[in-house]
Amino acid sequence: MAFAGLKKQINKANQYMTEKMGGAEGTKLDVDFVDMERKTDVTYELVEELQMKTKEFLQPNPTARAKMAAVKGISKLSGQAKASTYPQPEGVLGECMLTYGKKLGDDSIFAQALVEMGDAMKQMADVKYSLDDNIKQNFLEPLHHLQTKDLKEVMHHRKKLQGRRLDFDCKRRRQAKGSHVSDDEIRQAEEKFAESLHLAQMGMFNLLENDVEQVAQLATFSEALLEYHQQCTDILRMLTETLLEKKEEAANRPKMEFVPKTLADLHVEGLPGSTDAMNGGNFSLHASPLPSPSKSPARTPMTRQPCCTALYDFEPENEGELGFKENDTITLIQKIDDNWYEGSLNGRKGYFPVTYVQVVVPLP
Repeated sequence: MAFAGLKKQINKANQYMTEKMGGAEGTKLDVDFVDMERKTDVTYELVEELQMKTKEFLQPNPTARAKMAAVKGISKLSGQAKASTYPQPEGVLGECMLTYGKKLGDDSIFAQALVEMGDAMKQMADVKYSLDDNIKQNFLEPLHHLQTKDLKEVMHHRKKLQGRRLDFDCKRRRQAKGSHVSDDEIRQAEEKFAESLHLAQMGMFNLLENDVEQVAQLATFSEALLEYHQQCTDILRMLTETLLEKKEEAANRPKMEFVPKTLADLHVEGLPGSTDAMNGGNFSLHASPLPSPSKSPARTPMTRQPCCTALYDFEPENEGELGFKENDTITLIQKIDDNWYEGSLNGRKGYFPVTYVQVVVPLP
């Protein structure tokens, strides 16, 4: 049985090479079948590409995705399920605002505004997590099912059809050349060829005529995005109203008088005869306040290199990446794409994520 199967595979390979190299004519299928094959191939590529691009849309930071994949792989090897959550940029920014707002203290209206905005950003991060779950369940999972079941089955029938077509043509060619191939063998090969042709046609037809379900999945995707943006709009509307109230509160707050302390006030003992210095010298306690930055005279800007400040530590995981610590100042060389910069730090050059830094002097 094994020898017969091997012989059949050799005959099919021989027929394939004869058609490709020797110019032999194989059984031609009609234009409709060829068109269905083309559309099926496009659908196969579409489903694979659409899944990848949707995941990038939901989680655009490649470094974070790589870390999550690494954690998932390690947890599988260790046999321990370890949850890894994608760091939504809204949540990261919100946590930063909350932290420093609380450090400044409740007596500062700016600190209160930071806390309000930090809370709002974290709310938007939670809404984004809900969007992720919704799209994964109602869009990505059906696509994955289509790829691993329906498309896989159709591609299997097409591959089987190709093999049976080669077997059928090989036996006909051999019989025409006088080989000992009986009519019964050719009839059996023809029946199998016809069976596979029917299965392949029906599989491709059902796949390509599934517009209702596939359009419904796109509509679900659109509805999820609409709900996400509506919820974010509501959060931002309330936040803006709150911040405008804080702005009015700050504008109406009475200005506090401040008298700088002298060394005498601080009980610092100086040299004899330095009474004037101890009492503040000739400095006026009622000197005009420093002008606000917005009203300061314009200065001639200094020529500075494009640079950015690190918001967080970044540990390189791949060759060519540039590692740095929080608050490091990195010289910008170029922007690779929407997600990556190229820069230099302490003589080292490399790539790093856009979301890990704040641009101080932008690239020209």
